[in-house]
Amino acid sequence: MFQLYQILSLALTIYSWGIIVYIFMSWFPGARESSFGEMLGKICEPYLDMFRKFIPPLGMIDFSPIIAIFVLQLAKTGLYEFFRMFLF
Repeated sequence: MFQLYQILSLALTIYSWGIIVYIFMSWFPGARESSFGEMLGKICEPYLDMFRKFIPPLGMIDFSPIIAIFVLQLAKTGLYEFFRMFLF
């Protein structure tokens, strides 16, 4: 059971880092058009679009990725508490 928690926790951590990398790619011209950028876009954009519907950008700054990563961290904490209930 603990191994399942570790796998899910690692997946959430990797996904969070994927979002961070995808956001930093917007700072470099043409980075999102590369094959790696397009792959990250296919993975990250559906999740980020959920937050962009509710959180509009302020000027040129998009705060939705910050909220998206925060929600992933809350999910990771909730996952920990869920598995802690069953393990102890």
